[in-house]
Amino acid sequence: MATSATTLTSLSFFSSSLFLSSPSSKLSTSLSFSFKPSSNPSLSISSQLSTLPILSFTGEKIGETYLDLKSAPPETARAVVHRAIITDLQNKRRGTASTLTRGEVRGGGKKPYPQKKTGRARRGSTRTPLRPGGGVIFGPKPRDWSVKINKKEKKLAISTALSSAAENTIVVEDFGDKFEKPKTKEFIEALKRWGLDPKQKSMFLMMEVPETVNKSSRNIGTLRMLTPRTLNLFDILNCDNLVLTPDTVDYLNGRYGEDYEGDTEDDNEEYEEEEEQSGE
Repeated sequence: MATSATTLTSLSFFSSSLFLSSPSSKLSTSLSFSFKPSSNPSLSISSQLSTLPILSFTGEKIGETYLDLKSAPPETARAVVHRAIITDLQNKRRGTASTLTRGEVRGGGKKPYPQKKTGRARRGSTRTPLRPGGGVIFGPKPRDWSVKINKKEKKLAISTALSSAAENTIVVEDFGDKFEKPKTKEFIEALKRWGLDPKQKSMFLMMEVPETVNKSSRNIGTLRMLTPRTLNLFDILNCDNLVLTPDTVDYLNGRYGEDYEGDTEDDNEEYEEEEEQSGE
């Protein structure tokens, strides 16, 4: 469990009382999130230091490292993360659903039968919405579902989720060269050595995913292999365990840490690419 200099308040984003409005939601995991209460209530951002164990490829503990990321205070964390995840899901909608109104359906220009002396209802067109093959009343039309979110707000939501998932996070030494050839069975055995259940959802965050590791893990349905360029909030919240490498920890501390000064040109390009990927 992550350690901190002060007492941590345990929060769960996926409990019905904090993150979801109803316990019957389809998206539910057992992640337990921890936050460090802010000493100054006027501050909107705080830093949380978490100690993570470093495991070898054989599953032995060989050291410890720390994860020092910015995080929103408990009273605003739920709102920040909720807004970011809703934005990502909204921006993925293509908005191309379209139906035809009675004026757009082909045909129906001729009156089907006389107005009077038939004993039937008055029909001016066969394309009325009340008849089969007619138009659709108030049907969907192409629209833009995208929602704007500030870059700093999105980064704060990701760093908050990462620092809050420290309780279920481990660090494994670089194992890219441990697999001589793709073998799913060997990767499952490695998961068990690291104390991970292959039936639980696990997310690996690596700087680069070697081809042998990618092919060894792609047949495991509960596993996600991500890089910093494909890191997203949904996969962070939708996993039971988070696995990092030492290089990834250094990257996260530099990118989402307290010492991060501001966005550079590379950061802006990376953010734009993330927005394009989330919108696809």
